[in-house]
Amino acid sequence: MNVFRILGDLSHLLAMILLLGKIWRSKCCTGISGKSQILFALVFTTRYLDLFTNFISIYNTVMKVRGGFLLCAYVTVYMIYGKFRKTFDSENDTFRLEFLLVPVIGLSFLENYSFTPLEILWTFSIYLESVAILPQLFMISKTGEAETITTHYLFFLGLYRALYLANWIRRYQTENFYDQIAVVSGVVQTIFYCDFFYLYVTKGRSWDNSTDAGTGLRSYSSIQ
Repeated sequence: MNVFRILGDLSHLLAMILLLGKIWRSKCCTGISGKSQILFALVFTTRYLDLFTNFISIYNTVMKVRGGFLLCAYVTVYMIYGKFRKTFDSENDTFRLEFLLVPVIGLSFLENYSFTPLEILWTFSIYLESVAILPQLFMISKTGEAETITTHYLFFLGLYRALYLANWIRRYQTENFYDQIAVVSGVVQTIFYCDFFYLYVTKGRSWDNSTDAGTGLRSYSSIQ
């Protein structure tokens, strides 16, 4: 198995664990977009339906379902909208999901590899993942600040996507394998992270200096 894929999956899982750990320790969902988490839960649900009908590998089953993405995604959504719903900042989590879901659903029916239910759902999940982080980025831009742990969460999500791009390049070189839908969607997703990556890497010291000791919030307005 390609090392870039394994590192990418671990980076993705680490991002989700960081977010879950933050919510559990602080008993607070402030600064986290519940809408982005709903979209990610929808992404994993529609992508991994085939794991219940086709066995690929133990790694795939454990990482994607039982101990990994699906479990973390649903627990995160439950914590935001259930256990700690009183701390959820719904006033700032205002991105209109239909602006993402409607075009993604339409594109999934128009551009896919096979017009079958599972294939369309898989394609839908790939397209949706490329834009699922937008409500979170919109929320940060709207409030002008984010908790330190939220920036780390976004960093590891971006790193996951960058590693998967490296995985696709490696597979093309060694196996002559090229998945146009996954690659194009991955590039689009990476573009959304580019500005955040630049600020994270080049302005990290400024963020640390602008962090409020009482709230753990980093002010974006202080570095823009």
